[in-house]
Amino acid sequence: MHNIAILGCGRISASHVAAIEKVSELKLVACCDILEDRAAETAAKTGCTAYTDYEKMLEKEGIDMIALCTPSGMHPDHAVTAAKAGVNVLSEKPLGTSLEKVDRAIEACDRAKVLYMEVKQNRLNPTIVLLRQALEAGRFGRIHMITSNVLWTRPQDYYDMAPWRGTWEFDGGCLANQAAHYVDMVQWMGGAVEQVHAFSSTLGRRIEAEDTITVGLKFRNGAVGNINVSVLTYPRNLEGSITVMGEKGTVKIGGVAMNKIDIWEFDSPHPMDDEVESTSYDPKSVYGGGHYVLYRDLPGMLDGTSKSYGFVTAREGRKTVEVLERVYS
Repeated sequence: MHNIAILGCGRISASHVAAIEKVSELKLVACCDILEDRAAETAAKTGCTAYTDYEKMLEKEGIDMIALCTPSGMHPDHAVTAAKAGVNVLSEKPLGTSLEKVDRAIEACDRAKVLYMEVKQNRLNPTIVLLRQALEAGRFGRIHMITSNVLWTRPQDYYDMAPWRGTWEFDGGCLANQAAHYVDMVQWMGGAVEQVHAFSSTLGRRIEAEDTITVGLKFRNGAVGNINVSVLTYPRNLEGSITVMGEKGTVKIGGVAMNKIDIWEFDSPHPMDDEVESTSYDPKSVYGGGHYVLYRDLPGMLDGTSKSYGFVTAREGRKTVEVLERVYS
């Protein structure tokens, strides 16, 4: 049995709680939030112990892994605190808002010899798994272009209910928050990023950072890419997609959260083509269902007996932060 704790009992923590409860080898033993009522609510639903003091929780509970569900800008400091306590770390996206702080957290976890992982649950979408298989099989030939659209909506109320949202220090804008998984997806498919250019605006929300942005990328292999993001889409979430175009094939994974194969065209057939029709699915939310798959594989990760696409090391996860920092600089 592995003891799990959650730091931060806000919106995304519910996905972690639901996933942990489905895995018999895992036990949620504690949760912590600076807002006592919020921690108490999670504890009442799960039977775990509620804390408002993070260090005290780490000291008392015999925790094997802490899931960081706090504001993005706090993730590195919270990872360092866990490392000092000898506790493995699973961080929500992105790893942080500062590459310098992320690297400091990586160093602390290395020194303490604890795992430092990031949630990349969209890598486990059945549609994305199939796309990655096609890429690794060389079916695209040379990649020419990769594009991603994240056309969602977040009302002003969303930002007003949590003052850290939309701030440079703790969150960043729509690219760093809503589209962090899509930044990861584009660089995971395209490889090392050589050049970054961006145009952004804050058009409809009262926040520090951007609510609308377009990013142009050039990859080291010569391919180009772009990421278009807005949280002003009327009247609801419209699209969360990635399109990969190469000399021998084109695939578009669309839907609202990369959950539907819209285009699957290659120059020659392959047995994996038989899976296309059955791979698309309807997600319950834009978070997808990958958290459960992550936690299902977690015991093996902690034991060192297995690994999963959806768990990435902090060194892999820092690539997203590096792109974000270059966009925002």
